[in-house]
Amino acid sequence: MSDARSREHPGPTEGPPTTLLGRLGGFVVRRRRWTLIGGLIAILGIGVIAAGAMSAMVLNRWEAPGTESIEAQDVLLSDYETDSSNLILLVTAQNGSVDDPTVVEAAGDLADTLAAEESVGDVWSYWSQGQDATLRSDAGDQALVLAWVMGDATQARADIAEMLPDYTIDNDVINVQVAGSEAISGQISELATQDFVRAELIILPLMLVLLIVVYRRVSPALVTLGVGLFSVLATLAALRGLAAFTEVSNFAANITLVMGIGLGIDYSLFIIARFREELTRGAEVGNAVVTTLQTAGRTVIFSGLTVAASLSVLLAFPFSFLRSFAYAGVLVVITAVLGSLVLLPAALAALGRRVLRGGGRTSAATVQENSETGFWYRTGKLVMRRPGVFGGLALILVAVLGSPVLGLGIGLPDDRVLPESASTRQAYDDLRAGFSQEANDGIHFVVPDIGGPTGSADESINEYAIALSEVDGVSQVNTSIGDYVDGELLRGPGEYSARLVSDTGTRLEAIPSREILSGTDVDGFVHELRAVPAPFDEVLVGGYPAELTDFRSTLMDRVPLVGALILIITFVILFLMSGSLLIPIKATVLNLLSLSVMFGALVFIFQNGNFADVLGFTPIGTLDPAFPILMFCVAYGLSMDYEVFMLSRIKEEYDATGDNEKAVLFGLQRSGPLITSAAIILAVSFSVYATGQIMYLQMIGIGIAVAILIDATLIRAILVPAFMKLAGRANWWAPGPLRKLHDRFGISESGPRQPVEVPQATQEMPAARH
Repeated sequence: MSDARSREHPGPTEGPPTTLLGRLGGFVVRRRRWTLIGGLIAILGIGVIAAGAMSAMVLNRWEAPGTESIEAQDVLLSDYETDSSNLILLVTAQNGSVDDPTVVEAAGDLADTLAAEESVGDVWSYWSQGQDATLRSDAGDQALVLAWVMGDATQARADIAEMLPDYTIDNDVINVQVAGSEAISGQISELATQDFVRAELIILPLMLVLLIVVYRRVSPALVTLGVGLFSVLATLAALRGLAAFTEVSNFAANITLVMGIGLGIDYSLFIIARFREELTRGAEVGNAVVTTLQTAGRTVIFSGLTVAASLSVLLAFPFSFLRSFAYAGVLVVITAVLGSLVLLPAALAALGRRVLRGGGRTSAATVQENSETGFWYRTGKLVMRRPGVFGGLALILVAVLGSPVLGLGIGLPDDRVLPESASTRQAYDDLRAGFSQEANDGIHFVVPDIGGPTGSADESINEYAIALSEVDGVSQVNTSIGDYVDGELLRGPGEYSARLVSDTGTRLEAIPSREILSGTDVDGFVHELRAVPAPFDEVLVGGYPAELTDFRSTLMDRVPLVGALILIITFVILFLMSGSLLIPIKATVLNLLSLSVMFGALVFIFQNGNFADVLGFTPIGTLDPAFPILMFCVAYGLSMDYEVFMLSRIKEEYDATGDNEKAVLFGLQRSGPLITSAAIILAVSFSVYATGQIMYLQMIGIGIAVAILIDATLIRAILVPAFMKLAGRANWWAPGPLRKLHDRFGISESGPRQPVEVPQATQEMPAARH
């Protein structure tokens, strides 16, 4: 067949393929046009479904189901018809103090109006609580109105967002600013959605430009981007369906965009690179598609399994927020693999040799020559001449870059993840400047059944309140029999005390100092309060600081399990690929090294505040643990993604030659340029989030981009060849029983190049033109 004809048709082939992926390749070659038409129809359909995905997702709170703080919350709701305040109105007197008659009247009207709102379940304030000093600023010109807005996080934040303009007031008597946990979360969600839309508008054209540069052809760039878009839309549509059965966080949409585009591009790059390689060896288009799926296709599946496994372990956490990332991550992998193994091969069969640079044929001899003179081959050869020196220097550099992680500080999330322009952030800045107590974050001691006669109960409350008020960091303890400061009764009960009593029980409220909640040991403060002996049969400690403490404790308790699951699952997958015990261990250690650099960057930038002015965030001296854990799972999966790509080519060459050094060098050269391109594209995709307004998203964008780039450079270019040179033939050793297991269930890319049988009618079908 002439070269011109082979550019337009898959070409004659012989004999049916024997593997499942080979048969799939044969099918999409024969039915390429119908596959592409069906794919286009499917994309349009899922696009319609995906359009409503965001409205089906919900917002989540930092709560750990089944913990003591949630039990306390349940009792507050059922017995007191209240909960911790989630809405704050900061009232500032325009002239004079908050005790001036005109301010008192205006504040009373404000509280009454707020209490009349349908969604508001409880309201209390400085004025309704008998001029409680913890609700007044140190200067006396500001005071608080606190409220509990009913409903789940989604409903409460929607109601507060609707109320916010009406309660942002500035008149001759008072100025009113809106704050509160749900108000903060609502603005975070709003700005995150804006960041999502802006990132989408930036990422897509940017990725297209980068892909054109990598391929030096427009058609494969468009097809690759199409696979990524298919993954994003299909995942969003699936998440919308999943939301009918369980809670799905709206933050899952952000990870869907960046990982859908990123993995779609990764897998497409790998498939197209192998397809080009087969064409340059002289294969006809149909055979090249089949061989590509039988070799690179298998690697893509196992790479997808690795990424999906790394993200699926988030299901071990009992939090809808983190589980939503698991749902999105697993679905993204499934849809990206599906697009790259079905839609992409059909497009390649239609495009034929037009995916090659210049559309021409490169000889197999040229491919071999390039493999032995390319940058990655030469770099690997240089490293393997002095593996100890280069490996040692690389380890020192990684250690230096990752060293800031030794100063990691874990703290509570707060409003400063928002930009300074956000209204709730401005309100909290004023609260920090004006108030030495945090009455809005009181800690509740709920006694469900007080038991005994009233007199003995009062004695028990007095004893307990005195002990709690003497704990360092407690500004005041409010009870039904009075308020206590430093072990002394400050004032007796009043009408305002009735809200602390139920039909069967009572509750005490400890007001923490701002200093103690701004420190790094909030957990220790909560544990100290819980350790105070209580003269009651049962006391449930709740409130926002306790809820965050329980959340973080539950989170950290599951971390060893999650880490073990990731390591075990990825070890098994890499063993099935390599048949070696040492290579999976090597991969795990090297991946953890690249992740140490990521965490070092998080501490250096976001905890310590370096480049804060450039990025536009406010450092608070600690990191919230939830997002680093999420980032660990994402970055570990992506690092293993590249490990699978590189190992598959090294193993293929080793199976063919039995020469360890040659296998490493050829594997590096054949996978290195691809990994570099994929890493740059994915890192750029993630780094777009550094331009966002929410610090959490900036952390994810920069942290994962750093991990990807370190993994694709220092790890793959230097440490991998250095380690494999030093290990020699031990790289491929496994005990007999495990060797037999691998022989039966293992995978490799060195499968047979089976041709596909294409009917004559199909051969004459004109291919889609560029």
